[in-house]
Amino acid sequence: MRELIRDGLDRLGLVETASETVTWIVAALIILLLAVISHLVTRRILLTIVGIVVRKSKTKWDDVLIERKFFRRLAHLAPAMVVYATAGYLPEIETLLIKFSNVYMLLVGVMAFSSFLSAVNDIYQGYEISKGRPIKGYIQVVKIVVFVMVGLTVFASLIGKSPLAILGGVGAMSAVLLLIFKDSILGLVAGIQLSANDMVRVGDWIEMPKYGADGDVIDVSLNTVKVQNWDKTIVSIPAYSLISDSFKNWRGMQQSGGRRIKRAISIDMTSVKFCDQEMLQRFGKFEYLNEYVRTRSEEIDRYNQEKSVDITELVNGRHMTNLGTFRAYLVAYLKNHPKIHLNMTFLVRHLTPTETGLPVEIYVFSNDQDWGNYEDIMADIFDHVLAVIPRFDLRVFQNPTGQDWRGMGG
Repeated sequence: MRELIRDGLDRLGLVETASETVTWIVAALIILLLAVISHLVTRRILLTIVGIVVRKSKTKWDDVLIERKFFRRLAHLAPAMVVYATAGYLPEIETLLIKFSNVYMLLVGVMAFSSFLSAVNDIYQGYEISKGRPIKGYIQVVKIVVFVMVGLTVFASLIGKSPLAILGGVGAMSAVLLLIFKDSILGLVAGIQLSANDMVRVGDWIEMPKYGADGDVIDVSLNTVKVQNWDKTIVSIPAYSLISDSFKNWRGMQQSGGRRIKRAISIDMTSVKFCDQEMLQRFGKFEYLNEYVRTRSEEIDRYNQEKSVDITELVNGRHMTNLGTFRAYLVAYLKNHPKIHLNMTFLVRHLTPTETGLPVEIYVFSNDQDWGNYEDIMADIFDHVLAVIPRFDLRVFQNPTGQDWRGMGG
């Protein structure tokens, strides 16, 4: 090529100035020009053609490769290949050009490979199995290994040593490497355990107060698990913390078909009493209680007659109470509620009496898990409960308010 350049300069009448240096410079400029042209052709023509083909294709994976810039990064190989192929025309720096071309192609190759792996992860996330078996952490491990190996190869090539010799020296620095990659190693182990035990998936609602996390898992990577809280803030939790510390996963609730309602109302214990005939007649008019009052009254009367109980004193024998009747009403009311899941735990119970009264707890499950609907259902139930309590001659316990003190003063 250099002879052709010298002949061309001779025809132009520049033979006197066509020294070896000028010839070398012109050859270098031609090689540089060819590299630039190859780069432009690849980026402007070949990539355009690839884009047109991808847009017309019905498959998804090629679109993901475009988004991850896989083909764009591969295009950088063209100028390096031109320089590598024409390095022989500059024997003075041939070795240097080949060395740097190899390094450049290695770096471009590893970046393209990284884009390819990212595209694989994106495609995999489109399948339902990805929520239970995420592979992002494993892909990151592969990337780290490849980057380290390519980095060692590049370093060995630049200093003219064998990569195996470099690896031998790295063995002596294993303690330092373990320290540097401690989080990645712990994250890899945690990722394997989380995946194997199916402890957390993308889309799970988890609570981890230690890290201020209470929301949906949006990403599981090698080192961190990202949680979007209900206030839309994002918390990053170290992956190994999900193994070493405790956290609550609400997936079981989401898969069960029900959501728990667990709330108690404290009854003023001084308002609890036996039911007299007037109260029983009144309770018998309640839709959910008429059958209960009739059958229960018959059962109690039959028992008292069989035992010859003196019922002139209410402490003798068996009698209905307003609190027991109220609990029966709650059971009937909730069983007839369209939003209560009847095939899950269903309790209306007393809790231990305290200085704030006798707690009557409702422990049931709604059949609607949507947060907004769930809160509406629970609010409607307790609106009704609070409104109906006085109908049973019961009082809700609450600490005196300013209005109470003003009433006492009056």
